[in-house]
Amino acid sequence: MSEHDQESSGVETVEDRVYRREDWYAEEFAARRFAHCEFHQVDLTEAITRGVTFLDCVFGNVQFNASRHTDSAFTGCVFKGCNLFDAEFTGCKLVGSRFQDCDLRPLRVTGGDWSFVGLNGADLRGVTFQGVRMREADLTKAKCSGAVFTDVDLSGAELQDIELTRAELRGSDLSSLDLTRALLTGAIVSPEQAAVLVTSLGLQVRG
Repeated sequence: MSEHDQESSGVETVEDRVYRREDWYAEEFAARRFAHCEFHQVDLTEAITRGVTFLDCVFGNVQFNASRHTDSAFTGCVFKGCNLFDAEFTGCKLVGSRFQDCDLRPLRVTGGDWSFVGLNGADLRGVTFQGVRMREADLTKAKCSGAVFTDVDLSGAELQDIELTRAELRGSDLSSLDLTRALLTGAIVSPEQAAVLVTSLGLQVRG
């Protein structure tokens, strides 16, 4: 990670750089910015980022196992074939990022903004999203059985053919959920959410 350019603000910045087969096991990163960079077969197992920005970067076959990310941003990034086993994101921004053929279990996300994120067909069984903004996220055909989505803003999200069996959904915005194109057996919702879902079927809820 040497020979980085320095911005006058003191934030370490790298642009248009390609990293391959780097060993950054358990490394700690803070106040850094990567723009239009590529990371291929990089080992970030147990790595920690705090206030780090990745803008329009590509991550190919990167190991994020047991990594911890706090107040960092991965905006407009593409994750291909990455392993995020036991990774945690707290207060992070992943707006517009896409995940393709990634191992995302058991991912834990607390707070932050994941709006417009692409998780089409992702295996999210047992993952946890708490207090996350996921407006207009693409969760089409995502497998989310046993997952936790509590206090999550899913307004405008693509939720066609999503599997939410036994999922915890209390406190989340489910206004975009089409009950005719979702599996919800055993899912947990609040009475208020149930009224919204029933109304979406054209039924009237009366006391």
